[in-house]
Amino acid sequence: MKFFIDTANLEDIIKANKIGVLSGVTTNPSLVAKEGVKFEDRIEEICQSVPEVESVSAEVTPDAVTAKEMIAQAEELIKINGGDDKITIKLPMTIDGLEACRYLSKKGVKTNVTLIFTVNQALLAARAGATYVSPFSGRLDDISEDGVQLVSKIAELFRVHQLDAQIIAASVRHPDHVTRVALVGAHIANIPYSVIDQLSKHPLTDEGLEKFATDWKKSI
Repeated sequence: MKFFIDTANLEDIIKANKIGVLSGVTTNPSLVAKEGVKFEDRIEEICQSVPEVESVSAEVTPDAVTAKEMIAQAEELIKINGGDDKITIKLPMTIDGLEACRYLSKKGVKTNVTLIFTVNQALLAARAGATYVSPFSGRLDDISEDGVQLVSKIAELFRVHQLDAQIIAASVRHPDHVTRVALVGAHIANIPYSVIDQLSKHPLTDEGLEKFATDWKKSI
């Protein structure tokens, strides 16, 4: 399973990339707004900061509700950073979003259909040609539904029908979520830097390092 980082913070993106685990970056207008910068400028900065990743998402804005409006925005977004082919257009799971997905996919543009909460929504997105589908497992857990089970069902469906779309387990909020979505077949975990940091830690690791350091001091 690969890791995408869900942020528009350049510092966190660069830190994650330095440890060699980063395959992509997802953003949205809300995340960029928190950084106090222009959306297009931050997407370009991300592309330039992590040129080796496979995907940098650029989401259409909420006021683009028709397929025509989404496509018009997408055609501008894919020009960012000189038409960088890692730009992935993030689209909502709506009928118009699917229409835009189909159009852009036929043009060879990477797409990520987001805000997926059912297996049927994932199936529609995959059939529309989405490069990535994003079930929001954490948000389902918030309302006492099993978000990991949704990822599992989507992965099985894609396997049975040999669908190529990659599953991005989104709103993954803690290390146990990461383990569970990996075991049920998610291709990608979309996580903030804080979760990447938590994944690297264990109390026994800290205890072992402290013991090694103590023993080393005794030997010199």
